[in-house]
Amino acid sequence: MTRPSHIAALRARVAAFRRDESGASLVEFGIVVLVFLFLMFAIIDMGRLAYAWSSAQKATQVAARLAAVRPPVCAGVPERHLRGTAGASITYGTLCRNSAGTCANVAPASCNGAATSTTATEIFGAVQPLLPAGATAANLRYTYAFDGNLGFLGGPYVPMVTVELVNLRFSFVSSLGLMIGPVIGRTSSLGADVVLPPMSVSVPGEDLAMGTAG
Repeated sequence: MTRPSHIAALRARVAAFRRDESGASLVEFGIVVLVFLFLMFAIIDMGRLAYAWSSAQKATQVAARLAAVRPPVCAGVPERHLRGTAGASITYGTLCRNSAGTCANVAPASCNGAATSTTATEIFGAVQPLLPAGATAANLRYTYAFDGNLGFLGGPYVPMVTVELVNLRFSFVSSLGLMIGPVIGRTSSLGADVVLPPMSVSVPGEDLAMGTAG
């Protein structure tokens, strides 16, 4: 007679536990807080990402402007326009765009910035405050390409200068993936560092000498 009474008492306690909703509000509060924190940190990080994107675009513009009036970062960029295939009948001072072959077609020179380059160091120092933490001079790629519409025979070499921002990583301050994981029931890479898409600016070179008002 004792055993059935214990079973009946246990069943009664289980039934009472099922009907007890005293902790439901705490569970609901926990879910709501988790969603609220996720949205709050997501808004903060998305705002930071938008700001980093805009600042990186501005940094690329400034870097291109400076590179256009500074000595070349890359090796292999000539100092002057040499005679092309047009022949000796073309006199010095003739515009390169006068006819095809007036000025020699120089192969593009491309390289990433490095601490060993005075120009690259100067340019990176000017744009570093606009870039995310962890950026280095190597995140700026420089290209000097011949443009037959620029310069004149015998004059300073005037290339088309392109500065490209590459492999720039942005770090989120919050671990959004860890926060949303319990909600979606699996781990998520949301909130992991991302690489910003490359962005570039091209401007005609000027004197490629040390300027003071660039």
